[in-house]
Amino acid sequence: MLDEVDRWLRRRSWAAGDRDPDRLVAAKGAAGAGGTISVVLPALDEEPTVGEIVSVIRRDLVEAVPLVDEIVVVDSGSTDRTGEVAARAGARVVHRDDILPRVPSVPGKGEVLWRSLLETRGEIVCFIDADLREFESGFVSGIVGPLLTEPDVDFVKAMYDRPLETGDAVVPAGGGRVTELVARPLLNLHWPLLAGFVQPLGGEYAARRSLLERLHFPCGYGVELGLLVDALETVGLDALAQVDVGVRHHRHQDGQALGRMAATIYRTALERLARTHRLKAEDDLLSPLLTQFDRVPGNGFVPHTHRVMAEERPPMLSVPEYRWLRGERG
Repeated sequence: MLDEVDRWLRRRSWAAGDRDPDRLVAAKGAAGAGGTISVVLPALDEEPTVGEIVSVIRRDLVEAVPLVDEIVVVDSGSTDRTGEVAARAGARVVHRDDILPRVPSVPGKGEVLWRSLLETRGEIVCFIDADLREFESGFVSGIVGPLLTEPDVDFVKAMYDRPLETGDAVVPAGGGRVTELVARPLLNLHWPLLAGFVQPLGGEYAARRSLLERLHFPCGYGVELGLLVDALETVGLDALAQVDVGVRHHRHQDGQALGRMAATIYRTALERLARTHRLKAEDDLLSPLLTQFDRVPGNGFVPHTHRVMAEERPPMLSVPEYRWLRGERG
């Protein structure tokens, strides 16, 4: 299994700068209708950041080079000026509840992403979180690149450093707490083929519509893990890829919010384990390894694999020597 993941890392991991804009535009033209690109930003009270993200995408990838065909912000009930700011920056803004109104909407990011498939027309759909700061258009061009140049790639995740920024303090790799404590162990243990993904819960990824329209969308925060697992089950590991886009700066959640996210992600994993009859921790279903990543200057993200301790001892009452000692001591 490790050898297969290592091969995948070498074959399906790139950097955003590996494909220049001219190459992407040429590949888009050659793909015809199959190269149309929709960028979707799910948004809830993102007035401070959504406008800059839309402006950068429009400036670099619509006006400077004709790569992106539409930018759609799906507002899931903002109480601030998110919609107004996004529209002024050049996005088409749609309210979640106006999409497929016959189906009552529920809260959650995954709900918005699912409904966005009805509102967009691109054959490549790129999702970008609306709370990013210091945004660069390479987030978009980087992750759509393999879908334009590699016909057998169907799903691409962004990978990046996630510094934890609290006031004046910065922890360089401290931002992916739920990833490291919940998602990565779950994926490594139950879906070890996905161990090579640096940011499995990242909100920046792109996929072919032909894949997305066949997948279940968890309505809440479990959507990223659910889509990644289901994409693996549907098209296989070699159709998945990741691209290094640098550093992701965004708003951080407090501990209680992270706990709610972790619970949702855990439940999403359990649903898939039950659906595929992988819930029992048998030797052939449960991997004993955990792969983690460190950024190494000049080498990108470097994996380090550790064995997960799983051995258990039986109740002491089942040990003859213990029972004998207990008897000797009266």
